[in-house]
Amino acid sequence: MRRRILTTTVLILALAACGRSDGALTRIKNDGNGPDEFAILPTGPLQMPETYSALPAPTPGGANLVDPNPRAEGIAALGGNPAAIVPGGISAADGGLVTYSSRFGVTPGVRQELAVEDAEARKRHGRVNIFNIGPNDDYTDAYKKQWLDSQAEQRRMTASGVVTPSSPPPE
Repeated sequence: MRRRILTTTVLILALAACGRSDGALTRIKNDGNGPDEFAILPTGPLQMPETYSALPAPTPGGANLVDPNPRAEGIAALGGNPAAIVPGGISAADGGLVTYSSRFGVTPGVRQELAVEDAEARKRHGRVNIFNIGPNDDYTDAYKKQWLDSQAEQRRMTASGVVTPSSPPPE
């Protein structure tokens, strides 16, 4: 009798482990019991243009002059020039930097390759993470092996003779 109960329990757990196939590492859900605060975007105050002829032609579904632009606002907050955003390309001011940084070659399609590898890693992690009990962070557990140890790297560089003036002194 105990063997039958144990076998049934193991089969139920194995079946439950196969059910999670979305690869999601965090489970943030809108339960539908109220408004979604992330769906409401604050806009800037309405402004009167200097001339009405300077206004762009209205485009259905297009951007409004007072619509928020989080990317440009983030660039401005970090001290950059928000006007340097070039849709789908690299601004002329950054051309030299891109050329210099790609002097040893560039792997074409690296973003797509990394996206596939990351999806596979999340899928593998989701399959083996069935026995965690209690509050835990699946995202941290999945990527913990890929974290860099800055102190160990600083010690390695110092031991090999590389001067690291901006690093903190060893403990």
